[in-house]
Amino acid sequence: MTEKNFEDNFLSHQFEASRDHLRAVAYRMLGSGAEVDDAVQEAWLRVSRYDMSDVANLRGWLTTVVARICLDMLRARKSRKEEPMGPHVPEPVDETREREAEMADSVGAALLVVLETLQPAERLAFVLHDMFAVPFEEIAPIVGRSVDASRQLASRARRRVQGAPVPETDLSRQRGIVDAFLKASREGNFEGLLAVLDPDVVFRADMAAVRLGSLPEIRGADAVAQLYKGRAQAARTALVDGEIGVAVILGGQLRIALRVTFNGERIAGIEALADAEGIAALEVEVLEG
Repeated sequence: MTEKNFEDNFLSHQFEASRDHLRAVAYRMLGSGAEVDDAVQEAWLRVSRYDMSDVANLRGWLTTVVARICLDMLRARKSRKEEPMGPHVPEPVDETREREAEMADSVGAALLVVLETLQPAERLAFVLHDMFAVPFEEIAPIVGRSVDASRQLASRARRRVQGAPVPETDLSRQRGIVDAFLKASREGNFEGLLAVLDPDVVFRADMAAVRLGSLPEIRGADAVAQLYKGRAQAARTALVDGEIGVAVILGGQLRIALRVTFNGERIAGIEALADAEGIAALEVEVLEG
């Protein structure tokens, strides 16, 4: 047996050993046995083409691969405005579907219904962290957000799962902070910007925003305040996937979305998203008045 064949056989064996775990992750993400099959099969196709020599934790790496695939599937489902394939859609239980029935029993139909109400990134953060103990440091690159923002996603999802909606007082307070930030930005009020920015605030931009002229990362209140001084003329406070953020509207179209995280009464993080496909997957509601 050649070294390549040995590696392929070893990888196949390890993948099969993790298959039930990967199916469990995918089922909690997708809620559909048929889609679980597709996600796990796609994971194998990707893994079989990958050089595994630098992967130290194979099971953990496989989990992130499946999670990325499931996130893409959820976003595609959302962009097509499809009805979620949740537990209310009956699937035949035969010999090939016994595991799906077992997974449904282990998760619980009520929980699956609640999970279907979450945004894709919320669902992934909650499922991976709360159900499979994946650290937020590993979740953050999957959802394309900071560690703090990923933690916030899971926290928000957890409240929904537990039947406790996000307090309106929190959203109102955060809206006031963002309103003050945008007002200071438009007026070129440097001190006003510093007043609402955490001293250790971090600004990050996706590659599309970088192509528009942004730096990929800026740290510190002075630097971020300088970036936004005299800008934000087309920016509006908005709900971005249910969280207070900013929408930049140009020519009647959403061009840039800003995700905002908070530390008490100040802005701790800003993530600029300009990728058209990524923006299309967001739910953005401009807040008037």
